[in-house]
Amino acid sequence: MARLLALLAVFVHVGSGHAQTSEILLQTSLTAGLAHHEAKAVWEQMKPGDVLVLAREPSNQHDPNAVRVEWNGHVLGYLPRNNNEAVARQIDRGNRLQARIIQLGKYRNHRRRLEVEVYLPMQ
Repeated sequence: MARLLALLAVFVHVGSGHAQTSEILLQTSLTAGLAHHEAKAVWEQMKPGDVLVLAREPSNQHDPNAVRVEWNGHVLGYLPRNNNEAVARQIDRGNRLQARIIQLGKYRNHRRRLEVEVYLPMQ
């Protein structure tokens, strides 16, 4: 699915200075492990569109393709194990992937739900 998105989705954004930037959307996914990190402490401060940092953890004992998701220096969680291989591979190849918050929500059981978008800016 992520490969299909990468092939099909190129977006053009017009900024306030009328400069155009393009990006290739690699994937959208929910983050995993929110309850085990700092998401709860910063939840009310985050909003859709906020920039996220993706950090590789190749020595992670639970997942060699681990990609950590951070917001303003706070570890929120990880890209899900079943949906992180392509992103990990691109980061390992030196591609400067970026991410942003798409949606914040809560499930009925009050667990947090954070949907993110991973993309490659085109220069």
